[in-house]
Amino acid sequence: MKFSLPSIRILRSTCENRNGICLAVLLVGACTALAGCSVAVLDAQASSAGIAPRVEMLSASGKPNPALPFSEAVRYGNTLYLAGQLGIVPGESELVPGGIQAETAQAMKNIAAVLKRHGSGMDKILKCTIFLADIAQWGDMNVAYVEALGDHRPARSALGVSGLARGAAVEIECLAGF
Repeated sequence: MKFSLPSIRILRSTCENRNGICLAVLLVGACTALAGCSVAVLDAQASSAGIAPRVEMLSASGKPNPALPFSEAVRYGNTLYLAGQLGIVPGESELVPGGIQAETAQAMKNIAAVLKRHGSGMDKILKCTIFLADIAQWGDMNVAYVEALGDHRPARSALGVSGLARGAAVEIECLAGF
């Protein structure tokens, strides 16, 4: 993705009107001179210049999965919004055996893989929302959750629900930065 000279001028005048030199303009100019840079950097620069970042639907293959009515992740600016993950081994259709701790551990592995695939990591998770088919299993889920994150402690919500896809015991969704 390249910015044309007129768009650089628009960004520059926007930044100058904000009482100062805008680093984003300098970076956009440098990226353009070097024939491009990452979408995340350009979105951050656009955002700092008062231009809304674009919404990017992400998938493992780079193409939408026609079998699913959602994306595995959505990038907006410097944030990744991950779809909920179940304790299913990628490429298989069954939940891992072993109950909620095993499902939680696998869901967290799936989250790690999605984050890595899209340029982030577990240490960049900002918030998780955990859906439990049985809230009484919160403590068992928490053991595997804490093990997967180590010392990293993102914000978190956990709630009991009346059922999850495929009869899962747990589903975890996350927001992460870059």
